[in-house]
Amino acid sequence: MGRTKTQVLNAIKSFDIADMACADINSQHITAFATELRKTRSAATVSNYLSHLSAVFRIARPAWGFELNYEAVRDAFIVGKALGLTGRAQSRERRPTIEEMDKLMGHFAERYARRPTSTPMQKITAFAMFSTRRLEEITRIEWGDLDEKGSRVLVRDMKNPGEKIGNNVWCDLPPPALQIIRSMERAEDRIFPFSTYAIGAAFTRAVALLGIEDLHFHDLRHEGVSRLFEIGLNVPHVAAVSGHRSWNSLKRYTHLRQLGDKWADWQWLERIAPEAG
Repeated sequence: MGRTKTQVLNAIKSFDIADMACADINSQHITAFATELRKTRSAATVSNYLSHLSAVFRIARPAWGFELNYEAVRDAFIVGKALGLTGRAQSRERRPTIEEMDKLMGHFAERYARRPTSTPMQKITAFAMFSTRRLEEITRIEWGDLDEKGSRVLVRDMKNPGEKIGNNVWCDLPPPALQIIRSMERAEDRIFPFSTYAIGAAFTRAVALLGIEDLHFHDLRHEGVSRLFEIGLNVPHVAAVSGHRSWNSLKRYTHLRQLGDKWADWQWLERIAPEAG
């Protein structure tokens, strides 16, 4: 399971529904659970909770013999939507500025200089932006997944609503992303052999410490995709990098004008991943 699903399922354990016998849980109980969640959480967050709960209900009886009624969750989804308990998240438009990235990179570089054995956050942060890869995808990439000559990488178990396991997709690597990979040591099978928890926590702490407002690690992916459109790539080419199956998902970026590459002369890329002379 991914980090988010693990956190959600652990959180559900603290609610009354977790203490009920499997066979007794019906759609009314799940709706009541959703109603309780909605008091302190957004409709999109409630949807995520029910989605992760639904995954358990779907396989519990056929896989493990627990009498959880999958139809009860589906009915609760219908009720939740009708009552406004569930809903879609609003798309974020937050993009880091060059100044904010300079602050983050300076902070991470100073931290790494003091502790060379710590997670190289400056490289991971820059790679996330230039590659457009999600955090969980970054930590799964192995050296065997890299096609250096083709400047592409095999992204395993790419996030997809209908196919989470075995959804392996070849994604193009923009030159800065490949440059960062080439700077990594081949000490382990994984290119970035670090914990998603450690990376996520380090990024969140740094943002708070530096006073950067409302910036998430996932916003780096948004910046990376936006950059690709701004340097003039079309939708198919951007999708080949980002891994979007539906081009409709990229439509919100197409209003961007071709502004060129604002990161072209960014000092940090050469500092963290100097190209061989």
